[in-house]
Amino acid sequence: MPNSLAYLVLALWPAVTFGLFRKLPVAPALLWSLVAAFLILPTVPTGFDFPLLPPLHKHSLPALTALVMALMMHGLRKSILPDTFLGKVLMLTFILSPVATVMTNGEPVRWGEVLHLPGLRMTDAIALTITQFLIFIPFVLARQYLVEASSQRLVLVVFMWAGLVYSLPALLEVRMSPQLNIWIYGYFQHEFAQTFRFGGWRPTVFLYHGIWLAFLGMMALISAAALFKFETSRKLYFAGATAWLGVMLVMYKSLGAMIFGAFLLPVVLLFGVRTQLKIAALLALLAIGYPVLKAADLFPSERLLAAASSIDPDRANSLRFRFMNEDVLLERSGEKAMFGWGSWGRNLIYNDVTGTVETITDGRWIIVMGKYGWIGFLAEFGLLVLPIFLLWREARARKSEDISPFIGPLTLLLAINAVELVPNATLTPLTWLLSGALMGYAETLRSQRLGQGNLRSEDLPLREGNSGKRAKWALKWRPVME
Repeated sequence: MPNSLAYLVLALWPAVTFGLFRKLPVAPALLWSLVAAFLILPTVPTGFDFPLLPPLHKHSLPALTALVMALMMHGLRKSILPDTFLGKVLMLTFILSPVATVMTNGEPVRWGEVLHLPGLRMTDAIALTITQFLIFIPFVLARQYLVEASSQRLVLVVFMWAGLVYSLPALLEVRMSPQLNIWIYGYFQHEFAQTFRFGGWRPTVFLYHGIWLAFLGMMALISAAALFKFETSRKLYFAGATAWLGVMLVMYKSLGAMIFGAFLLPVVLLFGVRTQLKIAALLALLAIGYPVLKAADLFPSERLLAAASSIDPDRANSLRFRFMNEDVLLERSGEKAMFGWGSWGRNLIYNDVTGTVETITDGRWIIVMGKYGWIGFLAEFGLLVLPIFLLWREARARKSEDISPFIGPLTLLLAINAVELVPNATLTPLTWLLSGALMGYAETLRSQRLGQGNLRSEDLPLREGNSGKRAKWALKWRPVME
């Protein structure tokens, strides 16, 4: 169980957020308050659980505090709801669909004579709706305050530095095994048996699992590579950062993150923004299409298992176990296909005799499908990847130099995170930050195309590394938000 220090650090984080917003402009204050919280704060089960409300923990408390500080000190720059009709529908559905879930799950669930799960009540509807809103806060904030090209560059810088700084304690755990969370917060976050991979230790530091850390390392690597490509000065500095983060990604010993990094690195370095947006759109379609193909029994599971067996039989067995779990859970969710089973573990499969859970929910998609049904799944995943398609549409109407080049790497990171949500539940505030920032920029481009934006040249961001000259894409497309 977490020690007193874990709860103390969590309780003091609002003061840290307050200090950041007092000392820094809104964009860096927002980024560092959420990213630092993700890196430093203890994971669940550390949290404050108040009656009738969802727990305030590593993700929700920093987001809520950042929202309060941003509104108090800077106010709203635009409406809370997205500009597009589809965006409005997805956002409202994402937040409010738990009400329908509760209304269709009033009956209890029984497994044999040993397990009785209660039916859902209106108090659950309130708690689940608030939970959805808390999850969504980073998207709302990023869409408000991270829409300029300079903010997009700042996102890459923060991600790169997060990976560089985190590589130091991670390197310690590679040598000594994942111990930092035990030493400092008094508990281990997951199953220790999963920390040994490829003949060595897989670090975790203060994140939920080694997979989360490896994915963070991959995002830092791609961010450093993008900065190396686009910055006109300090090339050696960014090249060194890229090389170091690439070495560390291998040492994190997560095959999925290494594959993603090996795929995205040449795409970022060699291709232009248009091609990057096309690839991101294809990846987003893959993330949404996988559950659809699984539900229609069209996914080539046996072929993939045969291919995996020829490479590594152990990994093939792990993949087979994952597919079997998904099939069982998908059948279970089909009993409440539209709005799901809701909370309290009602979406899981239990043993009739012992009452123990017999399934493992690894992927985010199957978790959402089981809890909130197809409506909840389409709302969440649709909202995550919608900015990619909006930016792809806007890029087709412009020359490449007329849009921020940073959106290419950022859309690729968002798209690959959506793909990662198929095998794992690695949905973090960083994912929603990316989606919100890209949504805001897509709406900026759309308003300019439709003639609804205003320009004021003295407000345009300067591009660092270009001798103080304003980049053409920043001068042409950044709107003024009164």
